[in-house]
Amino acid sequence: MPFLSSFRNRRRAHVTAMLAAVLAGAAVAVSTGCSALDAKQRSWIFQPSNRSWGQADTAGMQDVWIAFRSEDGSDARLHGLWMPAAGSQAPLLLYLHGARWNVGTSAPRIRRLNSLGFSVLAVDYRGFGESSAALPSEQSAREDARAAWNWLAGQAPGRPRYLFGHSLGGAIAIDLASQTDDEAGVMVESTFTSIADVVSTMRWGWLPVGPLITQRFASADKVAAIRSPLLVVHGTADALIPSDLGRRLYEAASEPKRFILVDGGTHHNTQARAMQQYRAALKDLFGLQPPQDKTARARPMAAGG
Repeated sequence: MPFLSSFRNRRRAHVTAMLAAVLAGAAVAVSTGCSALDAKQRSWIFQPSNRSWGQADTAGMQDVWIAFRSEDGSDARLHGLWMPAAGSQAPLLLYLHGARWNVGTSAPRIRRLNSLGFSVLAVDYRGFGESSAALPSEQSAREDARAAWNWLAGQAPGRPRYLFGHSLGGAIAIDLASQTDDEAGVMVESTFTSIADVVSTMRWGWLPVGPLITQRFASADKVAAIRSPLLVVHGTADALIPSDLGRRLYEAASEPKRFILVDGGTHHNTQARAMQQYRAALKDLFGLQPPQDKTARARPMAAGG
């Protein structure tokens, strides 16, 4: 009957519209939920702040500003500290810090790397210190590191450039090195294989949250692409990132490489305890000749560095 046929068609159209509305609503809910989850992860992983944690001794370091256009079309500006080494042929080094700690708080490590003969540039990612305000992400940190790397090249064209990353900065350094072929060497300290692996070491690490991680920092999948010498340093007493993750990262890397396990080193003091091991690695792995350690000449080194 025409009436019945018309009724069925209207009913089918009504049901189709209802299903479309439900699906659209579900899509919005999922999208909103994923967006909130992503933002929460970025906040948790980076812990961005414009504060300096502790007293920052930046004497001898120059403020620099690096402006560039982000891939999303926005203008970005990074604040950095530049500590040149004596001598016109000093190698260059880009220092990439970890979560929470900005360049000011990283001053002791910057100074130690400078004492090894490097002219050091350390930068704050967007969302940190005096750099552009933003919630950092794996993608934005990648852009920031690339902009800083390009700035460093402009300071002394032709001079060898090295990468150093601590903790989360190690993952950012590995990501950059895996996409470049102009770095002379890479050093990472107290870093990891992936965020998912770090989560698995935590109290609730047995929960199946891996597929929900948006900021993956999958260094173990990238490190083999690095063609320059790689130094991986970790402390045995690192309570934040177990040294096993550092060793697994090292094992995934291509030669030439070296792994230094610092007895008693924590997440924050490993470098201070391992300066002699750093010096030996710079000479043997990178072919560099660090300046003589004036502190070691002045007084015997304490046990453990």
